Amino acid sequence: MDTTVILPPDYKPSAKEEYMNELQIEYFRQKLLNWKKSLVDQSEDTLEDLRQGGLNQPDDIDRASLETDKALDLRTKDRARKLISKIDDALSRIENGTYGFCEETGEPIGLERLEARPVATLSIEAQERHERLEKTYDDEA
Repeated sequence: MDTTVILPPDYKPSAKEEYMNELQIEYFRQKLLNWKKSLVDQSEDTLEDLRQGGLNQPDDIDRASLETDKALDLRTKDRARKLISKIDDALSRIENGTYGFCEETGEPIGLERLEARPVATLSIEAQERHERLEKTYDDEA
């Protein structure tokens, strides 16, 4: 049975709707898929750039500049890889019905937070609690 949800072109989730209804779920699913596609496309561009032009620049300064650029590209690619993994995890949560709810408390994460960070797994309160605990631990170390 196909239960495809068609989003209106100008749809934005609203607090006036039931939280994580079919439209909201589809909205965030598409947002995550589009974000992932964008990251994969950027990653492919980075790989192509890295394949182009070697480090055989005759000038030491040019070679150092090129090495720095390539290192930055690789760090960016690594960040994108980690983010793609988080996006895949979020898509899995959509599939299993837990997307939009705090992993710790089971409470709604909130539309504004998900709009800003669609891969969020904690409510703002739980995230702040984690950060306070990390700071306390770091201060003791």
